[in-house]
Amino acid sequence: MTARADDARVWRTPSIIDVAREAGVSAQTVSRVANGMDIVRPATREKVLAAMDRLGYRPNSAARALKSGRFRTLGVIMSGLSSYGNMRTLEAIANEAARAGYSLALTPLWTIAQAGFAGAFVRLAEQAVDGVLVVLEAHDLHDSDLAHIAGIPAVVVTAGGSQPYPTVDIDQAQGARLATEHLLGLGHRTVWHISGPEDSFSARDRAASWEATLRAHDREVPPVLHGDWSTASGFAAGRVLAADPSVTAVFAANDEMALGAMRALHEAGRVVPDDVSVVGFDDMDMAADFQPPLTTVHQYFDRVGTAAVEMLVDRIEQRGEPATGLVPTELVVRASTAPPAGEGTGGATPGLTG
Repeated sequence: MTARADDARVWRTPSIIDVAREAGVSAQTVSRVANGMDIVRPATREKVLAAMDRLGYRPNSAARALKSGRFRTLGVIMSGLSSYGNMRTLEAIANEAARAGYSLALTPLWTIAQAGFAGAFVRLAEQAVDGVLVVLEAHDLHDSDLAHIAGIPAVVVTAGGSQPYPTVDIDQAQGARLATEHLLGLGHRTVWHISGPEDSFSARDRAASWEATLRAHDREVPPVLHGDWSTASGFAAGRVLAADPSVTAVFAANDEMALGAMRALHEAGRVVPDDVSVVGFDDMDMAADFQPPLTTVHQYFDRVGTAAVEMLVDRIEQRGEPATGLVPTELVVRASTAPPAGEGTGGATPGLTG
């Protein structure tokens, strides 16, 4: 179909001259209204605003940035976009950024794998951002990486270690401890663990806390079974555990692997929780609908995203240097855990909710 000659006009962005002509005022008056200056008479301001609305005019944010030195944009470098936790964190970051009057420029690391962090920082610099949020899952920040963001306000999310920038993270160690102590408190002699990938910060932290908790209670530490966060890897680990009659309690490092493990146990004829208790980590929206409903560690991803944006905006707007923060977890007890067969509970476990 041939485009009409006037179709191009539909897509042309209205200019300040167009608004001035529509409102019957000077371009300087339109500029003053667009920049919020209070020297324009109210009646004239209303006339200009009405013209802007009719034409769909939006003030040029780039031109404003040249005057103010601010772009009102936050850069986000994120690995593992497909993971449940990162997507929930990104959602919270976007919501809090919008509330604070900022837009987002997102650079997923997998799209620039060859260039790595250097390429990500260069790409964000080209988009003119006021600050950077780095959401890490399985990568250490090195000196060469940090050199690229020298002088740019930055906050690192889920960094899994010491960084020269403010960081915010879920208290992974606390969550794993609550999960392990819950199972021990029910009377299980030890707890088996299905870990996430070995290069994952959060998986390493959860596994280390699980092991430390068992040792603190003088319990045997079984060998770790490694997964990749997927239900398939949880199912594979579950098949191994189902074949060992001594296994009565399993802590999986995320809910998806817990679901896979429960399916493997079911197919092997081992009933959850009568024969084997299972605890997950994340508290996905569907965790309460698993069969049986899953006992799991709730992560407050919304609080992480909100805190990260607040910390970064404070740095950008020079409202003080934010401190590193940990967001606590909460154990949500459901029907996938119970005392081992023939034994009573070993006492209440702190920090539990029904």
